[in-house]
Amino acid sequence: MSSVVVPFYQRRHKHFDQSYRNIQTRYVLEEYAVEENMALERHALEESISRAPEILVRLRSHTVWEKMSVSLCFTVQGFPSPVVQWYKNEELISPASDPTKYRIESKYGVHVLHINRADFDDSATYSAVATNVHGQASTNCAVIVRRFREGEEPHPAGIMPFHLPLSYDVCFTHIDVQFLEKFGVTFATEGETLTLKCTMLITPELKRLRPRAEWYRDDVLITDSKWTKLYFGEGQAALSFTHLNKDDEGLYTLRMVTRGGVSEYSAYLFVRDADALIAGAPGAPMDVKCRDANRDYVIVTWKPPNTTNESPVIGYFVDKCEVGLENWVQCNDAPVKICKYPVTGLHEGRSYIFRVRAVNSAGISRPSRVSEPVAALDPVDLERTQTIHVDEGRKIVISKDDLEGDIQIPGPPTNVHASEISKTYVVISWDPPVPRGREPLTYFIEKSMVGSGSWQRVNAQVAVKSPRYAVFDLAEGKSYVFRVLSANKHGISDPSEITEPIQPQDTIVAPSTPGQVVATRNTKTSVVVQWDKPKHEEDLYGYYIDYSVVGSNRWEPSNHKPIKYNRFVVHGLETGEQYVFRVKAVNAVGFSENSQESEAITVQAALTCPSYPHGITLLNCDGHSMTLGWKAPRFSGGSPILGYYLDKREANHQNWHEVNSSLITQTIYTVEDLTEDAFYEFKVAAANLVGVGQPSDPSEHFKCKAWTMPEPGPAYGLTICEVRNTSLVLLWKAPVYEGKSPITGYLVDYKEVDTEDWITASEKPTSKRYFKVTDLHEGHTYVFKVRAVNDAGVGKSSEISEPVLVEARPGNELFYLFCFSNTEILRSSFSPSDLILEHR
Repeated sequence: MSSVVVPFYQRRHKHFDQSYRNIQTRYVLEEYAVEENMALERHALEESISRAPEILVRLRSHTVWEKMSVSLCFTVQGFPSPVVQWYKNEELISPASDPTKYRIESKYGVHVLHINRADFDDSATYSAVATNVHGQASTNCAVIVRRFREGEEPHPAGIMPFHLPLSYDVCFTHIDVQFLEKFGVTFATEGETLTLKCTMLITPELKRLRPRAEWYRDDVLITDSKWTKLYFGEGQAALSFTHLNKDDEGLYTLRMVTRGGVSEYSAYLFVRDADALIAGAPGAPMDVKCRDANRDYVIVTWKPPNTTNESPVIGYFVDKCEVGLENWVQCNDAPVKICKYPVTGLHEGRSYIFRVRAVNSAGISRPSRVSEPVAALDPVDLERTQTIHVDEGRKIVISKDDLEGDIQIPGPPTNVHASEISKTYVVISWDPPVPRGREPLTYFIEKSMVGSGSWQRVNAQVAVKSPRYAVFDLAEGKSYVFRVLSANKHGISDPSEITEPIQPQDTIVAPSTPGQVVATRNTKTSVVVQWDKPKHEEDLYGYYIDYSVVGSNRWEPSNHKPIKYNRFVVHGLETGEQYVFRVKAVNAVGFSENSQESEAITVQAALTCPSYPHGITLLNCDGHSMTLGWKAPRFSGGSPILGYYLDKREANHQNWHEVNSSLITQTIYTVEDLTEDAFYEFKVAAANLVGVGQPSDPSEHFKCKAWTMPEPGPAYGLTICEVRNTSLVLLWKAPVYEGKSPITGYLVDYKEVDTEDWITASEKPTSKRYFKVTDLHEGHTYVFKVRAVNDAGVGKSSEISEPVLVEARPGNELFYLFCFSNTEILRSSFSPSDLILEHR
């Protein structure tokens, strides 16, 4: 029987079924990949075209003077781009009808309405409405145009801000968060529980627009975990620690995030070491992490504890425990000297946790906080699978192994190299062979001392499943080469290419010593410490700072977890005590030498600029000059006030002008060369050794018109001293303007802060410039004022004094001093801080 010749294209290849399946699978993968990309593009397109207008920055109300220009601005986003229309008192604004008055600009989502040379009739409610096919959004504000000349009619009530019409679609995009009670700098100990919390006032408090409370430690977001619990509600945000460790030390920040911005508060948490189990043993290591995990291998890293008063750490023990069990197993027989260790012998598919203990000459520390669980899996396996979702919730999982050909014995590994080198071990890494076949792979590692010519199999008993292996027991000072063989159930591959010669040695060294340490004042209980970074700071974990009371020769740790910056605020110091500071750097190998000590510093509050003065008062005016008085700043900045700078401007002008170029040493000054009948406002700033502080708020508008009234002007410079349980002494200075006749006396008025009614302290005016106010209630707070009297009557009241609490101060004992002269006897009653003269 003659054979039939089959054309080539109809012949059935022996691998036809496998090839067809491969082609079909590739086609399915490509088809679903295209569908997935198209779905993503459709989703992105739908997202972009379905956006209603949203106002990001709303209009802001303005109060301006006549003839000034004002610009109203807001930003909006949406797609398609919204069309914006402007309204004045709900009437559409058309720039074409009055081009010299209105000008509208729109660019990049920012919309501006310019009102040129505003007049009284421009006072109104202005609205902007943004509209597109998906909806609309609006925002409004008030513009108040003020007149500054007398005789003009007042503002109509209908346009004042509290009469503005309300819109039903008002959207509060700015929520104000004010912190009421805040956590401060906190000191705690390992093992304790602790809660950091803040109470706050949220305005307006809307259920649909609640702020989001976020907690950060050293700018890293904190989430609910085994160690931390978060709470936010009822005007309070709290962060609770179930079991403190030194890992929890750091700068904690609470950020209240709203659509209008962020309000935040920060304070430091210090966590001391728990008492050692053995006296003199070091503190526990911290920050235990796992990396480079694989089927039977993981590298564990940690940070060393600060050993200020303990003997140096000589090594570490690493323990492992399978998740779900309580059986801890020590991984290394001898202490490892650097802060990382390759743990081998893990069971594939199981999860493990790790902890570390430090060792010194006194004993072993408490264990560190355990690491996060890590699974003994090859991450490459996840990359070799792909899940395809099909209709009705079904999915297809495809492995690249299914696409591999029928390979029997695998090829040799590639890219064999040393990924970790230390004095005690070398980690050899490689890439699996390509193609690898469908069967599971294992590996054998061989080493050879350079020049020996012989090879020794390192893992002859147990094959390695991970593409890396830690080789121990290498001779110090000798060089080695390595090669790797891959194996499956069919056999062992040829050896890989040989590595370059590798000599076991520490590739990193201990850091060099930090440079000059400088300590500066911060607060009454803290000092800012800064230092120069070490010359060699590669792989640096951070720094430890120690402090010592001058003359004590005993050092204490400031921080218990390395900080990364070369500036740190040391808290918890005693006010008035002298301290010195030192710094050491730390990395995986260990510590640098201690830096040189800083210069000794006494703990006191830092010198700063003074706060702003207040209570600017007009004391006299002659039509061409004004005499002003003011109150000194409430806070001097820690240094005496050297003087003041005064600025002025006319009420209808925008720019301020300096009055004096040299310091004014008193709280009173006469401003010359003013325009008669013009209105002026003033502000004043105080200066000390540090510099010039913030200026005061502008004064009220003073009219430059000569005083001709017969009554006296206001007294000034009210001072309170000799505060007792039911009495105090008030002093003041005589008015600059006496009126038409000499001053004959003064009336003293007082009231409790929470009341409205003033009480006159005496029926008759006193002729002295001081007065003892009696019959006050202990524990109550009072304010005072003084009025001068002449033959024409009672003059203007002085500025109200600062509030004073009536109660005896410790150390305010009263002493008397008598002085004699030809015409009078002076009796001086004084306390350590006060002095009052009485004439007899």
